Amino acid sequence: MKKQLLVFGTTLAIALTTQAQDIPQSQVPSVIVNEFNKQFPKATDVEWEMDGSLYNVEFEIGWNIDHEVWYNAEGKVVKHKEDISKSELPKAVIDRIKTDFKGYSIDDLERISDNGKVVYKMELDALTLQDFDVVVDSKGKILSKIAD
Repeated sequence: MKKQLLVFGTTLAIALTTQAQDIPQSQVPSVIVNEFNKQFPKATDVEWEMDGSLYNVEFEIGWNIDHEVWYNAEGKVVKHKEDISKSELPKAVIDRIKTDFKGYSIDDLERISDNGKVVYKMELDALTLQDFDVVVDSKGKILSKIAD
């Protein structure tokens, strides 16, 4: 079952990646550009793509803090993925990692807000143990654990 989900996820990711097309900001509806500029006035290295029916924008804020946001045609944020530091993790997530992954360090940490739900995606690395890619909800429930 896990292999089937991994194959499905990989296939879906490839399909979605091949559908996205780079577009200049001039082709993004003004309602979306205005909302983006209001929400992220300090954005740099801004790149727009069309991702199916959604407008996707990748950008940085500050010291190379990567963000990726998807907007619908009305200018509403549908999904937001951003790099964060360990200090921004909820206590429930930290407690779960300390309990279930003792001896692991957290790397490549992202907060993903998708239609109002927030999850945390991270790599857990250990010197002598199997590394994992893990997704945890804000209450500390492990949603996905894949050996890396």
